[in-house]
Amino acid sequence: QVQLVESGGGSVQAGGSLRLSCVASGRTFFTYTMGWFRQAPGKEREFVAAITRNGVTTYYVDSVKGRFTISRDNAKATVYLQMNSLKPEDTAVYFCAERRVGARLYDRQYEYGYWGQGTQVTVSS
Repeated sequence: QVQLVESGGGSVQAGGSLRLSCVASGRTFFTYTMGWFRQAPGKEREFVAAITRNGVTTYYVDSVKGRFTISRDNAKATVYLQMNSLKPEDTAVYFCAERRVGARLYDRQYEYGYWGQGTQVTVSS
């Protein structure tokens, strides 16, 4: 049974920073590409970032490029999302997810088989 547990969310003012963590358990973490998604109130869940299993390649949605950084520590079975220069429009529940083996796309929810429970990020202006 795979478990993903996010932490690190909170409330910050615009321009501030937060670092989200997601700890995985239940299988060999380093085998899987990991991703972060977010869902704002009244909106669909959207892709934020992904990182390949060896950490070499990363992907970002355009709106967070240059502000967010995804990273991972396979020894700790943890994936991180460093969020800088936060904006009110970044307010959402953030979810980490484990991409399915053999999946082709990085930014589609259906390519991810396991999800965490989410952590709230609120950015005030």
